[in-house]
Parts: sequence; C-alpha cells; structure tokens
Amino acid sequence: MLDTKTFGQRIATLRHAAHLRQQDIANKCHVSVQAVSKWERGQNCPDLLLLDDLAAALGVEIKALFEEEEEEEEEQQEE
Repeated sequence: MLDTKTFGQRIATLRHAAHLRQQDIANKCHVSVQAVSKWERGQNCPDLLLLDDLAAALGVEIKALFEEEEEEEEEQQEE
C-alpha cells in the first residue's frame, strides 16, 4: 500500500540528490510548485500520468520512485 508521507519523502530525497528545486520539478511536470510541495509533504500524490515525467525530471526510472517502499514492505512480510 502506498504511504503518501513516505512516498513524498522519497521524492524530496531524490530531488535533493539531483540538486533540483521544487520549481524545476514543477516545470518539468507541468504542475505548480505548490503541487510538488504537497507531494513532498505527503498531503497528495502525483497523478499516475505524471510518474514518467517525474521520474525523468529526477533522473531515475519510475521503479526507483517506489523502491524504498518495496524494501520496507518485504521486511515487514518477513517478520
């Protein structure tokens, strides 16, 4: 299950690693800076149609947006 707060933190982490501003992501995804801010704070998630643009803006594959969550879910299932 998608935890919006964790997903938002992942977006922020990837954005910082790519040395990008929220404005840079907003421009590449054709959304407002406020939308990117809401994603990163876990108040909302990007539309599925934006995942390709978001991943490209961050310089990663779409799969990388979800990797950290998948690892946590696997750990919980093992316990």
